Amino acid sequence: MTQTPDLIEQPPTPFTAHRFCVAPMLDWTDRHCRYFHRLLSQHAMLYTEMVTTGALLHGDRERFLAFNKAEQPLALQLGGSQAQDLALCSRMAEDYGYNEVNLNVGCPSDRVQNGRFGACLMAEPQLVGDCVAAMIAATAVPITVKSRIGIDDRDSYPELHAFIATVAAAGCRTFIVHARKAWLSGLSPKQNREIPPLRYDWVIQLKRDFPQLEIIINGGITDLGQAEDLLHSVDGVMVGREAYHNPYLLATVDQQLYGSQQQPLSRSEVVDLLLPYVQTHVHAGGRVHSITRHILGLFHGEPGARGWRRYLSEHANLRGADGQVILEALSYTQQVHAN
Repeated sequence: MTQTPDLIEQPPTPFTAHRFCVAPMLDWTDRHCRYFHRLLSQHAMLYTEMVTTGALLHGDRERFLAFNKAEQPLALQLGGSQAQDLALCSRMAEDYGYNEVNLNVGCPSDRVQNGRFGACLMAEPQLVGDCVAAMIAATAVPITVKSRIGIDDRDSYPELHAFIATVAAAGCRTFIVHARKAWLSGLSPKQNREIPPLRYDWVIQLKRDFPQLEIIINGGITDLGQAEDLLHSVDGVMVGREAYHNPYLLATVDQQLYGSQQQPLSRSEVVDLLLPYVQTHVHAGGRVHSITRHILGLFHGEPGARGWRRYLSEHANLRGADGQVILEALSYTQQVHAN
């Protein structure tokens, strides 16, 4: 096994939120989703959708970077492969108050590959290292990397080890590793989340080989018992679609994984806390549907869950809809519970 090179020091992460992370998910983990998730867990690390450097340098910066301070701790995930651009965008993230900047080296979609970022960058570890070094030099905010365990036929453990070693030598101390490889052609992004087999053992071996690094495991984690088991071998877990479709999973994260003594909020208490945020959004000209689409899974697995989803889906898009729609959906669901 290749020896680990000396590491360039980077300031330590000033919080322990990586113990449980909610994955960056395109079109899903926007600011409204994150505010909702933060009501459920005060400690989990939250991530933005991936934002490209081009969008920040040439687009509406405020639209992509603005967030509610209540969402913190919060990381901005960047997509790009130009070191100077990534450095500039990392500085923007610091100016906006983000707690971390994460470089996407794991997304397998064609659109991402065409932009020369995402999982295809695993074939260029030195380039990733150069990007990380530039980002670290530009900001005091911790820089992290999210990757796969390999791509296409470059899928051996020694290649993964060499990738991590190279990027770590550039100063990255925290790696979030999706425990599947990515096929860059022939599989859709959805298939890339399901078909390549999970290799938790490889991610666990990374922690053994790089004990000085923070290793977070991602992929296929669906409950907190499974997360607890993995935390015996790695530093943190990242949960994606399960946290979105079954968000009440987050309600016990603080107690189960962080040792909090505070009792979990009930689902109705979460709704009560969300309503002022909804009303502020609507009064500012926003649509209530922009928020309700993220809370459809709140009653996942509970009596009345289907009615909750149906009521919100049918009424939140109507003209003049506001927080009252959510209260009506809750009332309907509670009636089902009582019967």
